[in-house]
Amino acid sequence: MNRSTPSQGRSSASKSSASKAAGATSARPTPAASPSTGESDDFAPSLMLATDLDGTFLAGSSAHRQKLYRLVDRHPGISLTFVTGRGLEHVMPLLSDPTLPRPDYVICDVGATVVDGLTLQPVQPLQAGIDARWPGEHAVADAIDRFDGLVRQDVPQERRCSYFCAPETLTGIRHEIEAAAQSLGCSVLYSADRYLDILPPDTDKGRTLAALADSLELPHERVLVAGDTLNDLSMFVAGFQGVCVGDSEPALVSATQQLANVLHAEAPGCGGILEAIEHFNLLEADDPHRRTPKPQAMGKSELVMVYHRLPYEEYVEDGVRKRRRPTSPNGIIPSLLGFFGSGRKGSWVAWSVDDPKLGAFESHTPVDEARYPDLTVARVRLTKSEVDAFYKRFSKEAFWPMLHTFWERARFREDDWKIYLKVNRKFAEATAAEAAHGATVWLHDYNLWMVPATLRELRPDLKIAFFHHTYFPSADVFNVVPWRREILGSLLQCDYIGFHIPRQVENFVDVVRGAMPAETLHRESCAPRFLTYGCAVGLDTMTTCLRVGDREIGLGAHPVGTDLARIREALSQPEVRERAAEIRQEFKGRKLVLSIERLDYTKGTLEKLLAFERLLEQQPRMQGGVTLLMVCVPAAKEMTIYRQLQTQIEQAVGRINGRYADLDWSPVRFFARALPFEQVLAHYAATDVMWITPLRDGLNLVAKEFIAVHGIQDTSGVLVLSEFAGAAAELKGAVLTNPHDQNDLVAGLAQALAMPDDEAEGRQRQLFDIVSRYDVERWGHDFLDAVETAGSGASHHRYAMPSNE
Repeated sequence: MNRSTPSQGRSSASKSSASKAAGATSARPTPAASPSTGESDDFAPSLMLATDLDGTFLAGSSAHRQKLYRLVDRHPGISLTFVTGRGLEHVMPLLSDPTLPRPDYVICDVGATVVDGLTLQPVQPLQAGIDARWPGEHAVADAIDRFDGLVRQDVPQERRCSYFCAPETLTGIRHEIEAAAQSLGCSVLYSADRYLDILPPDTDKGRTLAALADSLELPHERVLVAGDTLNDLSMFVAGFQGVCVGDSEPALVSATQQLANVLHAEAPGCGGILEAIEHFNLLEADDPHRRTPKPQAMGKSELVMVYHRLPYEEYVEDGVRKRRRPTSPNGIIPSLLGFFGSGRKGSWVAWSVDDPKLGAFESHTPVDEARYPDLTVARVRLTKSEVDAFYKRFSKEAFWPMLHTFWERARFREDDWKIYLKVNRKFAEATAAEAAHGATVWLHDYNLWMVPATLRELRPDLKIAFFHHTYFPSADVFNVVPWRREILGSLLQCDYIGFHIPRQVENFVDVVRGAMPAETLHRESCAPRFLTYGCAVGLDTMTTCLRVGDREIGLGAHPVGTDLARIREALSQPEVRERAAEIRQEFKGRKLVLSIERLDYTKGTLEKLLAFERLLEQQPRMQGGVTLLMVCVPAAKEMTIYRQLQTQIEQAVGRINGRYADLDWSPVRFFARALPFEQVLAHYAATDVMWITPLRDGLNLVAKEFIAVHGIQDTSGVLVLSEFAGAAAELKGAVLTNPHDQNDLVAGLAQALAMPDDEAEGRQRQLFDIVSRYDVERWGHDFLDAVETAGSGASHHRYAMPSNE
């Protein structure tokens, strides 16, 4: 059956978002017949649960919600239909909530809209029949708006017009309203003596549900309806078995008191629905899905670090896999390891390739038993093909370009998304097994977006924190992602989410607001810590706490710092000082401009070369007096998307050198290889101008490393920094430049090359004061302190267990 067929049953894509994250295959069947095609299947659901939302399916104790949601989500014989007075747009955010089962059908707008729960396409011919009876919104509004005291409700609504009216006013005009509606062939539905809906004739929750059940050839005795207000009465009088959940409106209880097919439950919300399933014997007593699942096994780690990289390097020697301390200049890993140096019980969850040629896969290894005796690495077993798809292909070809606002380069493939979900599920399961009760889990970056969804279901007791190292774009860019709602639903299961700078925080809030109702609970001023209006990524205030549904999520800006201790130690080595002196001697008499970056279209490498060429053209006196030294770290050979860029860069370097070089001077020195960290520091120390021009960057640690080197040595270099790098919002004293404007790139570099020594020294002091105060150690501690302050919203999660369990 075609995926877009509205009657399609709950496939793996239509289960709850938590199950989506699992990448599991659902046993959910297709209903007996399709309303849109009349196709028949051998299987019909043994039970359709048709439930109101507020006060019913979204209510009840955490234990009852957990039990019902898991039963519905996992039982192959239960079909779920949401029946609500809300408009479809107000239902859609619930479909992103990974703690809720995804419905097979949604009946909304008080019965005027009926859609497939997976595709959100109209169920035909049911919807066409309702549409044919509706005279149109403007015709109804013109006839009804003339009544004084009626106020149109400002909520999403289709094929209905919803109004509020004070009870005393409504009593006097009620008959006139009904007459006006009748003249249009419409009906009026009242609620709570002050709300009314003008609806198509013969349309309400019960009649639309009955039509849906009939179109599915589903006997009415196999349908259980649930509600809590008089607005739900039409479902109870439509001939279905029903339950008025505990704490229902007295008016509904009274109206259904004499109905033999209605149970008046004791427990509110989901607990009442569970009572009804028992009362009406809707599932067999020995149904295996009724059993309480075994509790998730817990580990002993108080802090679980979940990172895409291992805290050590793996290498193969003589066919044996071995480990060594990281040689990469990544200063974050040593900082994160530092949290386990005081005897804190912890785990580090990261992936490793399972290669049978290297022997049995080790699921757990130590890091450094002398320095971190209580830290264990939980290695997530991935195949090479999974790594290639999950990390090297999908993450870099789909999410990376989108996050850096190059959305037109993004390639979204459903097959790769499924692998991404599968890998994220593995990370979540490994994390859940490592964490002690109430532990803090610290997740890192977009590769693990879907981990919170599964982790919150597996371990509702955990405090989940997420740090987004990569730039986070605004809604108009992020929304190109086909799975944006699932990703948001997962991230909103976190207790705290950190970004580098306020602009990225607000971009995230912008995306959330465009997808679901959200309330800002707290805001903070960005100054004086960050620039406000002084750069492209500045902002004056930012959101620090957001409420979405029953969840409160803490938000914060935490720009990663550099590892000053490691830099200071490396600079003390004689070989580093000697190499820096050699570089100074090599370029003696000329200004040295340094550029160090990975090969990536986001880095502005080609734009920088074109600007340097223009500088030499416009200012001939610079020829022979300045050298651009470019170190461009090549991408992995599997990342084919960078091959064209590398060719363009090499051609530009060849053209510039061919045009301007003489016997003892090459304008551009280009190296397409990675340098050891100590070599990088030596180049920083010998450099006059650091030229960093990303078109978009989450932060840029190279800028901070350069400042740190000159600060430690008490020398002064000039930093020219793209105002589209996150670091521009905090590094006051840098020469900011717009990499999208070649004239501005030229001007910024020319300013740095001509800068007087006293100005360069003053800027360096200002910058080093920032970099030395907010180093990587402080970043880590500030982030975890913010997580602790935000607290855990575990008690609010729908899957949360009672505190005594």
